[in-house]
Amino acid sequence: MTDTIEAGAKAVGAPLRRKEDAHLLTGQTSWTDNLQLPGMLHMAMLRSPMAHARVTRVDGSAALGRPGVVAVYTGADLGSVSIPCVWPVTPDMVAPAYPIVATDEVRYAGDVVAVVVADSSYHAADALEAVDVGYEQLPAVVDMEAALADGSPLVHADKGTNKCYYWEFTGGDYAAAAAKAEVIVKRRFIQQRLIPTAMEPRSVVCSPMGASGEITLWSATQIPHVLRVLLALSTGIPEQQIRVIAPDVGGGFGSKLELYREEAIAALLAQKLGRPVKWTESRSEGYVSTIHGRDQIQDLEAAALRDGTLLGIKADIKADMGAYLQIITPGVPLLGAFMYNGIYKMEGYHFGATGVFTTKTPTDAYRGAGRPEATFALERIMDELAAELGMEPLELREKNWIKHEEFPYTTIAGLEYDSGNYEAATARAKELFDYDGLRREQQERRDRNDPVQLGIGISTFTEMCGLAPSRILSALNYVAGGWEQATVRVLPTGKVEVVTGSSPHGQGHVTAWSQIAADALGVPFEDIQVIHGDTRSSPNGMDTYGSRSLAVGGIAVLRAAERVVDKARLIAAHQLECDPGDLEFTGGTFRVKGTPGAETTIQAVAFEAFTAHNLPDGVEPTLMADSTVDPDTFSYPHGTHLCAVEVDTETGATRIRNYTCVDDIGNVVNPMIVEGQVHGGIAQGIAQALFEEAVYDESGNLVTGTMVDYLVPSAADLPWFTTDRTVTPATTNPLGVKGVGEAGAIASTPAVVNAVVDALRPLGVTDVQMPCSPHRVWRAIQTATGGAA
Repeated sequence: MTDTIEAGAKAVGAPLRRKEDAHLLTGQTSWTDNLQLPGMLHMAMLRSPMAHARVTRVDGSAALGRPGVVAVYTGADLGSVSIPCVWPVTPDMVAPAYPIVATDEVRYAGDVVAVVVADSSYHAADALEAVDVGYEQLPAVVDMEAALADGSPLVHADKGTNKCYYWEFTGGDYAAAAAKAEVIVKRRFIQQRLIPTAMEPRSVVCSPMGASGEITLWSATQIPHVLRVLLALSTGIPEQQIRVIAPDVGGGFGSKLELYREEAIAALLAQKLGRPVKWTESRSEGYVSTIHGRDQIQDLEAAALRDGTLLGIKADIKADMGAYLQIITPGVPLLGAFMYNGIYKMEGYHFGATGVFTTKTPTDAYRGAGRPEATFALERIMDELAAELGMEPLELREKNWIKHEEFPYTTIAGLEYDSGNYEAATARAKELFDYDGLRREQQERRDRNDPVQLGIGISTFTEMCGLAPSRILSALNYVAGGWEQATVRVLPTGKVEVVTGSSPHGQGHVTAWSQIAADALGVPFEDIQVIHGDTRSSPNGMDTYGSRSLAVGGIAVLRAAERVVDKARLIAAHQLECDPGDLEFTGGTFRVKGTPGAETTIQAVAFEAFTAHNLPDGVEPTLMADSTVDPDTFSYPHGTHLCAVEVDTETGATRIRNYTCVDDIGNVVNPMIVEGQVHGGIAQGIAQALFEEAVYDESGNLVTGTMVDYLVPSAADLPWFTTDRTVTPATTNPLGVKGVGEAGAIASTPAVVNAVVDALRPLGVTDVQMPCSPHRVWRAIQTATGGAA
C-alpha cells in the first residue's frame, strides 16, 4: 500500500492509499444527519403496528398540543403522491399505487399512517403516541404460496389477486433436453429474506430555497441523479427546481437505490412549511421501512446424462414483492434470469418467475440483485447432481463449463461472454486451498466416524456486471438507461477536476477515478480532484449500483480524458508550429518527433487554453471535455470460491476453517480497493449462509426487528480469507475491467452451504435451509437420521 507513485510510473494497477479515507477516519465527514440548518424542523413517522388493517380514523389534534409540535399530517393531507415503480416487467403487471402515507389501509407493519413535525427529533418522536389511529384488523399474508392460493386474503383487494406478474424466458429447448436425460435432479431452495444493514442509516434533509420554489435535498442515497428525476415525477416539483446532494454515504448494498416515501414527504413538507425538514431512521425503524432483499422460493431441475453431461436447467421462481413495488422490485428476479445457466454449456434452459404480494416490507435490489439468487441455486444443484451421479463436484463442473479457448461464447441464455478462464482460476484456488489434502482429511474423518465432520464447498461463478446497456434495459421494459457521464477539466494552474455521475457510497471512486485520469493525462495522481454526488455540480449521471461504476463510469472518465488530450494536442501543435500528427504524448508531455527540446506539457497547454491569446483557428478556449458512455454489453467477472467447514454433528455448530477464492475481474485499477470489496462481499455472503434472516410471525410482525435478533456477523465471527486473482481482461471496454463489487456476495453463499451439506451428506442430508444455524443443522441431521445421529 502506497501514498504516491514515482514519476513516470503508471497509477492504474498501483495499490494507492484511498484519498477518501483521511476525512472518513478523522471525523471530518459530512453525513446527512450531521446537517444542521437554521430553523430546521424534524419529522417522525407514525408506523402501523399491524401488518394488515383498515384505517378507520387518524386524529392528530392531541399531538398538536405536545411540546414543540408544529404540524401533523395524514394521508389525506398529502394527496395522492405515490412512489413510482420504473420496471413494469410485463404489460399486465399488477402495480398498485404506493401512497407516501396510507389512507384507507395499512399493508405491512411499518406502513406510515401519520407524520409529526416538531422543533426537535425528540419532540416529534414523543408526540407520535398522542396521534389517535383506529385500526380494523385484516388477515395478514406472509407466505408466498398461501398468497397465491384460491381464497387467500388479498393485499390489494381492488386488484383481485396477489400475483404481481409472471415472466418467462427460454433458451434452446429444455423439454427436449429433459426428454433425453438419464438423470433429472429436482430441488427446492429457499432464499431467505434479508435486511440490508448499511453502516449509515437512511437520512434526508430538505431545505426550501425561498420564493423560487426550489428545494435542496440532501439524502444518504446511492442515486442522487435518479432520485431527482423520481422526486420530480412523484411530487410534481419541476425537475429543474430540485437539487439533490448525496454527501458522504456510508454504504447502501441496494437499500439506498430508491426513492423512499420519507424523501418525498420531506420535499413536500419543506415547501409547505417554508423551513428545512430532517428525518433520520433508527435501526429498528429502518428494519421495517427500508427495503428488504432476496426472499424467493426456487424450484430447480437439472437434466443430465449419466456421464455427467449437463443437458439443461429449469428454474421456477417465486419472488416476494412485499406489500408494494419500490422502483425496481419486480425486475430483481429478471436480473438473475440470464444467470441460472452460469458458466455451463447446455442444450435447453427455461426460466419462469412469479412476483407475489404479501403483507411484508417491500423488497428490492440487494447486493447482487438476482445474480446471487441464481448462482446459489445453480451451484447448489450442481452439487446435488454430482452426488446423484457419484461424481466429484469439481469434476462435474469441469466437464460442463465453457473452456477458455471457446470465448467469446454465446450462452444458452443469449449472453455473449467475451472472455474468461475458469480452468486457471480453479487450478489456482485448488492449489491455495490444498483441495486434495482437505479431501483426504475429510475421508479420514468419515472413516473414523468423527463427530466433527469436514465439508468442502465449491462455487464456480460468473455474473453480469456493468449494468447496463440501455438497449437491453429497453428490451426488458426498464424505463431508464444505463449510460454514465464524466467531465474532465484541466485548470489553468495544471490541476485537474474530474466530474462523475457515478455517486460512491464507500467504493473508492475518488481514488480510482484519479488513477485513471492521472495515466490518461500524464499528471500527478495528487493533482486530481473528483467531484460527485451533487446534481448541480455533476448534473448528469445514472449513479452507482450493479458493479457498473468502473466498467461504465470509469470508461467515461477515460474517454473524457482522452478527448482532453486530443484537444490539447491541437493547441500544442499550434504552439510548437508542427502538425498534430507529428506529436507524441507521453507522461503529460507533447514532443515533436525527431526534434529534441521541442516540447510542452499538458499543464502549459491548459494555461494557453485559459488565456486564449494564441489558439489555433476553430479551437475554443479552456481545456475540458465530456464523455457519455452507454456500454455495448455487460462484462463477466468470474471466479472459484472454496470453503472448508467443520460441522459438529452432535450440536449442529458450524465453523469455517478455510476460505479461499480466486477471482478474475479483468484488469485491476487499485488492488487494495479490490481486496476490500472482495472481503466485504464474502462477509456478506457468509452472513446469508450462516447468520442473517428476517423472520415474520403468522400475523406479519417482524420478529427480528433489532440488531439483537437479526444476526449481522462481526469480524470475530468470520475466518481469515485467502484471496488471489487471475487476469483475463474484458474485451468490451478499453480498460479491460469487469466489476468486483458484488462478486464476493454472489460466490460465497453457495460455497459455504455446499460445504455444510457436503459435511453431512454421509448422514443422508441433502439440504440445509439458510441460514445454516446450529439449530437448523441439528434438525437436518435428526430428520435425515431419524434421530439416530
